Amino acid sequence: MRSLLNPENPVMRFLTKIGYTIILNILWFLCSLPVFTIGASTTALYAVMQKLVRDEESGIISAFFTAFRQNFRQATKVWLVLLGALIFLGVDGYILLHLRHLNAFWTLLTAVWFVLAAACTIVLLYVFPLTARFSNSTFAMIRNSLMTGMHFLLCTVLIASFHFAVFYIIIFIYTPVCFLGEGLCALFSSWIMNRVLLQLEIISNSQNALPEETAEAECTDMPPISDDEDRQG
Repeated sequence: MRSLLNPENPVMRFLTKIGYTIILNILWFLCSLPVFTIGASTTALYAVMQKLVRDEESGIISAFFTAFRQNFRQATKVWLVLLGALIFLGVDGYILLHLRHLNAFWTLLTAVWFVLAAACTIVLLYVFPLTARFSNSTFAMIRNSLMTGMHFLLCTVLIASFHFAVFYIIIFIYTPVCFLGEGLCALFSSWIMNRVLLQLEIISNSQNALPEETAEAECTDMPPISDDEDRQG
């Protein structure tokens, strides 16, 4: 019994992380209510989750609000650009759906829409984790997010599938999972991205080939990050 209740026990560590995930999910939801703060709150969520997967958790509430303040400006600019893109895609999708004609022009427009929607999805999956770890201009961050998602395609598929599964469960199977919701997605994504972010960090700092200790990571062909990109303190 004592070994089971030991904080270092794997089961207890897992349950602790789930408890932290619930708390962080609630903070994320509350801080996202003004809508324009969704970018900052999501970035703060990922900043803390990245520490959780590295077993560096301490003072998660204070860490969340510290990351929220530090990344507010950059994350909000990124989010507003993406929000405009999402509105554009939503309006275009609605128009294409209701003006459906089985001809070559409609098919071409629909194909372009799906390509843009896929690119936007990839950016949404990566841009906030990258914003939590790096600093850069708004469009450079969006570009690097898209390039990262395309080069680490297996990671992208796993993360997107997990998000879809969680949202499907919440909507159609068991709604109380919403208390974990985005927090659980962020935890899983941070775990999957851990090696990816390490590689990007090395590339950003050195702009040289990856050292041997990271050469066995799952994805290795990452394009260089721009020279002005530095790790946030």
